[in-house]
Amino acid sequence: MKYSAFVISALAGGSASAFAPAGTITRQNSTPLFAVKTKDSPSTSTSSRLKRTTPLTDWAKTNDIKVGGVEIVASKDAGLGLYSTQNLSANDIVIQVPTKLTLSVESPTDYNTAMEKNLFSSDPKAYRNSPWWTALSIQLNYYDKVDSVNQVAGGVDIKPWIDSLPRAYDTPFHWSESSLDELQYRPMMEAVALQKRVWRKQYDDLAAASKEFSSRISYDDFVWGCETARSRAFSGAYSGSAFNPIPYATVTALVAAYIGLGIGTVEQAANGAALVVCGSILKDFVFPKLLKAQKYVICPLIDMANHVGVGATGNVAFEYFSDGFSLSALDPGVQQGKEMYISYGPRNNDQLLQYYGFVEQNNAHDVYILPPIRDWNIEALEQACGRKVGPGRLEKLDRAGLLGFATNLNTDTEAANSIGGVVLTRATGIDPAVIQALRALMSSDDEWDESGEAIGNFAAEVSPANERAARTAVRRAMELELESKTTTIEEDENLLKMYKEGKGVDNEEVLAVLFRLEKKKLLQEAIRNMV
Repeated sequence: MKYSAFVISALAGGSASAFAPAGTITRQNSTPLFAVKTKDSPSTSTSSRLKRTTPLTDWAKTNDIKVGGVEIVASKDAGLGLYSTQNLSANDIVIQVPTKLTLSVESPTDYNTAMEKNLFSSDPKAYRNSPWWTALSIQLNYYDKVDSVNQVAGGVDIKPWIDSLPRAYDTPFHWSESSLDELQYRPMMEAVALQKRVWRKQYDDLAAASKEFSSRISYDDFVWGCETARSRAFSGAYSGSAFNPIPYATVTALVAAYIGLGIGTVEQAANGAALVVCGSILKDFVFPKLLKAQKYVICPLIDMANHVGVGATGNVAFEYFSDGFSLSALDPGVQQGKEMYISYGPRNNDQLLQYYGFVEQNNAHDVYILPPIRDWNIEALEQACGRKVGPGRLEKLDRAGLLGFATNLNTDTEAANSIGGVVLTRATGIDPAVIQALRALMSSDDEWDESGEAIGNFAAEVSPANERAARTAVRRAMELELESKTTTIEEDENLLKMYKEGKGVDNEEVLAVLFRLEKKKLLQEAIRNMV
């Protein structure tokens, strides 16, 4: 199963907006906690995970995780997922998990005494200053390899949950070079190469900082934890604590005593109470946002929900007053027997394949990163437009940063376009800045002189002829990119049909073809729209 970053929603006035009284689950009205089923002959690895979910459901019952209306189902194509066992209405809650049973980190700095004491006693900052996915990997491996008892959760043994997690991931990180070549997409190949370098260095730095860590957690273990974190954690800006009634009860008692004993006036007591309330709101809602704190959470059972880019039927939310996380149905609800999907957010196929190991067909959020303009075939563009690139244009565009970069010095695995390539999205088309650059690049001498040789003066259309030339140049660049592929759209479609009918085909072969086919379709759409 794959999971990703998802927004934690919390309201200052109460619990998360996804909750409605009618949908709240109690022990009395919940259905039996998970029936585990198979569907459409699941793969061997999926069947193995399915067997490991039985102890998980027993563990969930024991630890007050409330579930009703869904079951875990294993399918051939999607692995494990959550399916409704009854018709669900909007706001019906199907899973509630106490916060103490989750694993979480706060970014940019996470303080976890158990990790620091048991794995990094010689250098606590090595854990404290790690990226969020590294910190979660450390936690996952600690509970998997060292001690499965979570003291933060009150001494709860979380081994059944940890054992239910995937033990291997079919992401490009593990692919051979030949399989990566089959993607026919340079940005993904570079992203995976960077990911490998960054993760290796992260592990080596941790190992150098702590022998306790390196002696218990291998590099392969670390990678497993990173992939689990990247594919199953959800995140949100809210990182304050849950509702704590003690300060409010205390201030109520003090106000009563203050007035009853005649120590002060009602106005003075009200002012004191207001300060306490405001302080609590500032601590829980305002300061975390001002400090741009981010919290990343892996939540048992809820992490079984699969992703859909558009049309999610489930919503994950944080319950401020009950200190827990929930999964509830979105409008218009979920029919019995249908899978409940959540959205990981606007993920393109580059992100989905690299970190989750799947490709979404007709992904509304997909992107294509063309080479930077500096690498385009200028002569071919000139021929297509019937114009010559005049002197000074390329130099001005380079100084404005519109030609992209000659080399990639990036070390940030979150940066998908580190070389300044031309970004094309299914939702909005070509980047407007590229059209601006092409207006300037393909401008006539008169147009260039009238602009004052300023790139900024090409932000809007300067003439019908110039606009036609700019759009023709972009279209030709996309055509050349599509023509450069070693297989056509038709050939890829035939390959997928053959793979579907055949046996013994590696999943990475199917994913590589599906990925590159989606990219080519996106290019083809953009070419047709660039008139």
